[in-house]
Amino acid sequence: MTSTAPRTQSLIPTLPGFWYTSAETFLAEQEHVFETMWFCAVRSADLAAPGAFRRVDVGRESVLVVRGRDGALRAFLNVCRHRGAQICTEESGQVKRNLQCPYHAWTYGLDGKLVAAPNLSALSDGSGAPLDRTEWGLIPVALREWLGYTWLCLADEPPSFEDEVIGAVTERLGDPTAIDRYDMPSLELGRREVYDVAANWKLIVENFMECYHCATIHPELTEVLPEFADGLAAQYFVGHGAEFGAEIDGFTVDGSVGFDALPTLSEDQDRRYYAITVKPTVFVNLVPDHVILHRMYPVSADRTVVECDWLYTRDVVESGRDVSRSVELFHRVNVQDFDACERTQPAMSSRAYRDGGVLVPAEHHIGLFHDWLVERLREDERLQG
Repeated sequence: MTSTAPRTQSLIPTLPGFWYTSAETFLAEQEHVFETMWFCAVRSADLAAPGAFRRVDVGRESVLVVRGRDGALRAFLNVCRHRGAQICTEESGQVKRNLQCPYHAWTYGLDGKLVAAPNLSALSDGSGAPLDRTEWGLIPVALREWLGYTWLCLADEPPSFEDEVIGAVTERLGDPTAIDRYDMPSLELGRREVYDVAANWKLIVENFMECYHCATIHPELTEVLPEFADGLAAQYFVGHGAEFGAEIDGFTVDGSVGFDALPTLSEDQDRRYYAITVKPTVFVNLVPDHVILHRMYPVSADRTVVECDWLYTRDVVESGRDVSRSVELFHRVNVQDFDACERTQPAMSSRAYRDGGVLVPAEHHIGLFHDWLVERLREDERLQG
């Protein structure tokens, strides 16, 4: 995921333009990436009460995440077992007791079990036996909770969450206990911004992974983190955190003081910014007094919805303290980055980018991301030749 030195001091090639524009490529990514890996779907605290649900598109599937009456979160394919109608079309909501298909009223408990249907007692499975209400319940989806978020995996045999998700974070930070000191599950949502970006998801990932562009488009960020003005990537060195400027008091839009540091941080985590990519669609940004987490929802080859959460201690949120200066810093960074990605997307179909572009040495770690993606799609027949 990270590298301690560039591959060479020369230019290396990027992916060709069609990787960012082709519907076939996006379909292959849905099948071999989004539907086989752990996907960060929802902030668990958003579904606080029994019956609260959120509908999330993961690859080609619609998935329901719902809080049960026992307090547990579960996930199911959003498909009625009768005739395949979507059970919930709203993005989120609250049901009193059950989930009911609006087509023929097949009704499912919050645990996914079939609990009612018109003339259910007269229905059989074809052998004369009554319908097995568990067998004909909603199809479950693998679910894990970590860092205060709910992660889903559609694979029949999900990969190791410890290796692919937790391992990606601990590898980047170089310390298996470092992320725990931010105590993310205890943090509260201070602000959420949703960005609808007219760009391929990979352009957003690539942009986040490098800082060669920072001096050009991020004046506020480079004022707070001066080393970014030199193009040093935030994720370039294992364990590296960018240090605040000498005259900077906090991770705010004007460098003014923010809030007290999170109480469990170590001394070497103070006055530093850490950026982490968890493939395929999560960015985690760690600063002393709050955490910023991005979740991407790829919609099509040229559209990606990004949800960005700013997380603070409960004291900060419940007291109603003004978080606007810390929110504004990374909101500006987001807008600047997404504008750059939207300027790039149209050129991906240009003949000038038919064979791709180049990565300068400060961007060579993006090539590792390209290598990883090419390997995941290597056997997909749609991309052969």
